[in-house]
Amino acid sequence: MDAISPGSIGEWIDATLGDFGRIDGFVVNAGGPPAGKFDSFSDADWESAFNLTLMSAVRMIRAVLPIMRRQGSGSILTITSSAIKEPIDILLLSNVFRSGVVSLVKSLSADLAKEGIRINNLVPGQIDTDRVKSNDEFKSDQLGIPLKEWQKKRHAMIPMGRYGTIQEFGEAGAFLLSDAARYITGATLFVDGGKSKTVW
Repeated sequence: MDAISPGSIGEWIDATLGDFGRIDGFVVNAGGPPAGKFDSFSDADWESAFNLTLMSAVRMIRAVLPIMRRQGSGSILTITSSAIKEPIDILLLSNVFRSGVVSLVKSLSADLAKEGIRINNLVPGQIDTDRVKSNDEFKSDQLGIPLKEWQKKRHAMIPMGRYGTIQEFGEAGAFLLSDAARYITGATLFVDGGKSKTVW
């Protein structure tokens, strides 16, 4: 599925309905925009990040809502970033547009709750993925130190002393999508090993 293409999103949803007849849980996610500092980005870079990070969420949610409204139920989960609370110095584009996704979710949550639909955000900290490795490589190159040395420093910044696993992150997502979280909406859950220092 192409997250920035309304047609591709529609085909994906239609295929899911064809296979299962309904959509009870829906995960909104797209690859992150490139790393870099303010002066390195053109208008085209900003427009691309806007489409990839914010508008993809708008389009996916818009596409699935009619189905969940017909059902009178459903749970939507957006995958965002810890940058929504603590901006990350090399991820300016992500900082700006992922904050917009969280505002979108909070804005929608009250009205959707009246229709039996929940919507929440899931925030990964340092999860052991290719994206995190790519960011680590960018930062280690920027600092001129070996990748392993930079990753050791990163682990030391996390109270649990390590990166999270994909399974740990997925289990948190499964909880928010499930009936076990049926009284939770408009919320943002951090899965970051205690790294975030924000109070709320």
